This record gives sequence, structure tokens and C-alpha cells, in this order.
Amino acid sequence: MKSTPNASGRIPCTVAVSGLNNVDSPGPGMPVIRALRQSQRYDFRIVGLSYDSLEPGLYMHDLVDKSYQVPLPSAGTGALMERLRYLQSVENIDVLIPNFDAELHNFIRLAPTLESELGIRTFLPSLQEFDARHKAVLHEYGQLHGVKVPVASTVFTINEFHRALDVSVYPLVVKGKYYDAQIAHSADEALSAFYKISAKWGLPVLVQQYVRGTEVNVTALGDGAGKCIGAVPMRKLYITDKGKAWAGVSIEDPELMRLSAALVASARWRGPCELEYMRTEDGEYYLMEMNPRFPAWVYLAVGCGQNHPEALVDLALGQKPPAMNDYEVGKMFIRYSQDLVVSMQEFEKISTLGEL
Repeated sequence: MKSTPNASGRIPCTVAVSGLNNVDSPGPGMPVIRALRQSQRYDFRIVGLSYDSLEPGLYMHDLVDKSYQVPLPSAGTGALMERLRYLQSVENIDVLIPNFDAELHNFIRLAPTLESELGIRTFLPSLQEFDARHKAVLHEYGQLHGVKVPVASTVFTINEFHRALDVSVYPLVVKGKYYDAQIAHSADEALSAFYKISAKWGLPVLVQQYVRGTEVNVTALGDGAGKCIGAVPMRKLYITDKGKAWAGVSIEDPELMRLSAALVASARWRGPCELEYMRTEDGEYYLMEMNPRFPAWVYLAVGCGQNHPEALVDLALGQKPPAMNDYEVGKMFIRYSQDLVVSMQEFEKISTLGEL
């Protein structure tokens, strides 16, 4: 990366970003890119990383300068590394920001090699940190770091699932290992959720205690040394049938912020995360999930005065950005859909050549 500013007074920097599926269950990639485009210090060139030719971000040329298809996570680290070697020979990528849970394992394993061999920097948790906050062991993680977490059973077979149901109280929540969660009020509903979620995401599946309350989420960024660089809390205003926030508002909640900062500090979390809580009528907070990447609503943080993706680039480049402690309360985000009209030739090009 050139450290000297260009004619615009900003520092040139090439960043590769995945998660371009800006659909009804959107990935974080496009909001991350929009946040980077707001930078006043960097002049970003954005390289999109895609797994599917129908990811809308591929065709949003006002936001993404060049796009490439990369191997699916199931192809393993060897195929991914080979593809990234080619990309680096063409693009000279400075920083890479992966945004899907399923791909993070491969990128975390490759991170030291990416930097030492290719000069591509990341800012990710270690594999130990990544696995420690997994849904299957989140209850133990909460006990270790002083956060309440609903009791959950991890099941690998249908027989284990039935045994978990026998000792559970309805309603309960059936969760996939990466995504999806369904509330079940009976054994039949739970069984239907098990088959649906396991067919889509594989095993194991979680059977979790249901906590009644108001869902509140926090997008946060940790420096890996116990410091929370930034955090913004949000309450969902509109939820899709997939449980995704289609509208939300930043809120003032000192206790939620204290809990989140303490968790990031105690875990010495390195990189972005989304903390999903349930706030009960008694004012107790239960951590439902800790997602190890930016949420799809991270652009709200920019609107509230905290640009977390830009700060992540600072951290990846070895800088020490100041903590962002203030944010605007009462800022809303509302998602919208629009038709993106593209040329069939573009679709054919990304599908056949893997570049656009």
C-alpha cells in the first residue's frame, strides 16, 4: 500500500470484501463496502469476492471496482489459497475482509500465510477464539466471561434430538450451526425445524432454552488486546420471516454497552463481532449469539458516527485507531429492494471467466 496521499489527499488502499449477496437475507459485504466508501482518510479500491454469479454486489459497479469468484468454503484452504495468489498478482490487495461465518475458518487458517507470502493483511480472531464462542459452547463461554447465556444442548443425531426434547420445556428454540433459528411450541414443530435446518446447514443442531423478552443487538470491534474500539446498540423494528432485521433503531442502553465492552475486553476479541442479546422484562440480558464478523446492519454504525470497517482497516494495517465512545441515539435504518438491471453478457462473463 502506498502510504503517501494521492491528489485527493487520501491514502490509496485496495480492500477485498466478501458477502455480496444483498438479498432478503443480506450478507454484510455491501454495507461494509458502503462504510469504506465513506472514508475521508483512505481512497479505497474495492475488490468483491463472490461465491455465486447472482450475488447482486457483483453488478453494483458504483460500489465494487472489480469482482472475482472464489471457491466455496467446502473446497478447502488449498483451492482458496491458489485463487488468492492469482487475485493478488492482478490486484495487489492490501486488506481482506471476509464476512461469512462459513468461510471464516479457512481465512483464519490462511491469515499468517496470506500476510507473509502475499502481503494481504487481515484482522481476525484466532481459531481458538473463533471456536470458543461457537453456538454449541456459548453457555460455557458466557460463564467464562461473566455473561448469561441460555442453556442449550448440541445434538448430532435424531435420537439425541429426541432425548433433548424429553428434558426441555416448551417453547424452545432449534438452531442451525451457522444460521437459522426457529421457535417450537411442540415436539412436532421442533422435529420439523430439526429436519429443515439440518438439511440446509448440516449437523449439529442446537436445542436452546427459550428466553422471552426484547431482542437487542450490538455491533462491536475489538483490538485483540482487551480494548473495544467501537460499539453501537440497535433494537429491531421490523423482522422478516427469516428473523432478519429489515428496520432498526440505535438505542441508549448503558447496561447493554457495559456488558458488551466487558465481554470484548474479557475475551480479548480480535476483529468485528455482532452480539445478539435478549433483554427480559426483569432487565436481565442473555447473550443469544456472538457472530464473529460484521452484521448486515453495520452501516447503521456509520450513520451513528462510528465507521467500524474503516477502523478495521486501520487495525489490519498495524495502526491503533482511537476508541469511538460516542454515537447518535435514535438513528434508524430501513432496508429497501430495487430491481438491478444488468447485461446478460456480464452474467455470462462472471459465470464462465470468474471475473467481472
